[in-house]
Amino acid sequence: MGRRWPVLSSPRDAEITIIGGGAIGAAVAFFLACDGRQDIQLLERHGLCEATSSQAAGFVGQARPTVERARLTMVAAEIYRTFERDTGYTMDYKECGAVRLALSETSVRELQQIADTASVTGLPVEFLSPAQLRDIYPVLERTGSVKAALWSPTDGYLQPNSLVTAYVRAAKDLGVTVATHTAVTDIEVVGGAVRSVSTEGGSCRTEQVIIAAGPWSPALARLAGLELPIVPVLHEYFVTEPVAGWHGNLPCLRIPEVQVYARGESNRVLCGGFENHGTSVDPREVRVPSELAARPDWDVLGGFAGSLSAFVPALAGAGIAATFQGWPTFSPDGRFIVGPVSAVRGLALAAGCNAHGVSGSAGLALHLVESLSGDPSPYVRSLSPDRFVPRTWSFEDARREAQAVYETYYPMPAAAA
Repeated sequence: MGRRWPVLSSPRDAEITIIGGGAIGAAVAFFLACDGRQDIQLLERHGLCEATSSQAAGFVGQARPTVERARLTMVAAEIYRTFERDTGYTMDYKECGAVRLALSETSVRELQQIADTASVTGLPVEFLSPAQLRDIYPVLERTGSVKAALWSPTDGYLQPNSLVTAYVRAAKDLGVTVATHTAVTDIEVVGGAVRSVSTEGGSCRTEQVIIAAGPWSPALARLAGLELPIVPVLHEYFVTEPVAGWHGNLPCLRIPEVQVYARGESNRVLCGGFENHGTSVDPREVRVPSELAARPDWDVLGGFAGSLSAFVPALAGAGIAATFQGWPTFSPDGRFIVGPVSAVRGLALAAGCNAHGVSGSAGLALHLVESLSGDPSPYVRSLSPDRFVPRTWSFEDARREAQAVYETYYPMPAAAA
């Protein structure tokens, strides 16, 4: 929608250079421009939203156990609701609500913690009676094991490609330029400060580099002489053939104890989860311009399907229309890696999204803008890459700990019993 812009074939000299054309990079470009920053360019080695962001399921869940994470996604959700009104570009955000189920007393207590956090942040949530759950989610035919259901009516989902396209078009309206199919090959640091960026299409002088390139972020940071524990972890989901009763207006669904989430995708089911035996990549093995690739793990996807089928019997006979594999990045402490690097003036990161890269892109970008303001909040300061510089950690430990953050995103069934 809207007018079209030419794609730059090579980078240019710019005050600010953002590397990464996925959800976070595009959001950073837009919000920096909104903050009044001038002379911004966005570089992407592929086309826009062609890597990990394009593989995201698009859930926007605001009901979180911690105040900081809840507020981040609440801010993001409000931006997604109003983006088309404010800019003219749609993110295809659908506010369908979300239901989270508890199957044990341990999980009930977790839901109560989420509800308590919601009361602090002002997010509307409520516990559903069995009859209310049936009314809101009629395709859940077997709910005898459900001990509690938490309803968050303002949650929803969006389409990642629409999200990135909207950010970029709005950023271009504010003067940001974009160079796609432009792989960065070097970041020149002179006297402890960034001076230029080299690409396959040429080099450019720049005063500020912001790395927001998902699983390629650690490799790009190494170009500037910095090692960071930003660990790519494989995440998978599938979309079925049409299933009777499912539609895109059904609420998002999370059942942590059986490790699945689901939502309607038109008249199909999108289903995935967070497995307890993850697959990660050593950050040192991810190099530019190497690719990360993965084939569907049918045992994992079959496990997700079987878990959801226990509640939705109609799913059992549905064929799989498509599978998706992405590599969101995780940090060893489960916190985002956002902000400038003291050791290299003019270098900043927006990485280690911990599975919030699409849903929380607006909030993460606003944190990055705040971190560059000179007076960030204590919380934003706590996200600084400086906590990993100088390197007092080992890559082996960092990879194990970051993968564990993914593996415990949903609780292990045995622990929740």
